[in-house]
Amino acid sequence: MTIFQKINEEDAILDTSLRPMSFSEFVGQNNIKKNLQILLEAANKRKEAVEHILFHGSAGLGKTTLAYLVARETNRNLKITSGPALKKIGDLAAILSNLTEGDILFIDEIHRLNTSIEEALYPAMEDFYIDIILGKGPSAKTLQLSLPPFTLIGATTRLSLLSSPFRSRFGVLYRLDFYSQDDIKQIIERSAKILNIQIDKKAVEILSKASRQTPRIANRLLKRARDYAEVKGDGLINEEIACNTLKMLEIDELGLEKTDILILQSLIEKFKGGPVGIKTLSAISNEEEETISTIYEPYLMQIGFLNRTPKGRIVTEAAYNYLKQKNLI
Repeated sequence: MTIFQKINEEDAILDTSLRPMSFSEFVGQNNIKKNLQILLEAANKRKEAVEHILFHGSAGLGKTTLAYLVARETNRNLKITSGPALKKIGDLAAILSNLTEGDILFIDEIHRLNTSIEEALYPAMEDFYIDIILGKGPSAKTLQLSLPPFTLIGATTRLSLLSSPFRSRFGVLYRLDFYSQDDIKQIIERSAKILNIQIDKKAVEILSKASRQTPRIANRLLKRARDYAEVKGDGLINEEIACNTLKMLEIDELGLEKTDILILQSLIEKFKGGPVGIKTLSAISNEEEETISTIYEPYLMQIGFLNRTPKGRIVTEAAYNYLKQKNLI
């Protein structure tokens, strides 16, 4: 095991330990929590499986955590898989056939399901059966496998990639928004308490501003600041430690990384602010189109630095002013 694999494994364990154990511990997304609690309570009263749920929004906002909470609040078994992992109908049938009544199947990155898997889910979601084809050619036979009532929870960062018939089979769709800075502060303080990290108010303020309004990034910055404080300081994360951590990670006070800056600079200096298409942005930033559209664009648009138009992406006046202030253009 390499040192990087070890770090990633340790971070994964820590991320699991930081997951809220109840809706009351889950910070932010208040409207979604209220709606979910009514949905779950109603299903429990009727003694029925919860309706199928689709969570969509940017990465790191809590879609997987909410799936865990739905299972915990309803005291149901949770089976987890992902879109890329389901390559054949047999893969899907193996999972569905092992479900018991009321179980919850969580599919992360559900937009990456291939068309055949997606279509096989239609009768499974509506009428609780799946058709399995045995053999090939004229001798092929269709076996209809009955399924117990279950709940499918999907999570996606690319809602537009799901077909309309597939989306319509979910009883409820919830869009997770970016978090307010106050919510991110609460998350950092909660995580610091769980991990037994000493951090002062000013450091919480600095890290929360640089967290891109995303809990996953907030927790990641907190852990890196802890590392820096233990090596370069006395273990306390203060203003200096927080600023030095961001500098080490090449992240500015708004959470902008080198690629964010490169995208904005290129749009301004090479294309006079735009509009520019996603393929061109991918080429000049050396990032995949999906990475730009799911990781960088949403935050730049959220803070008002980038606009998306039918002709392409355009840099805003706020971005011009910010880069000028930092002498980057």
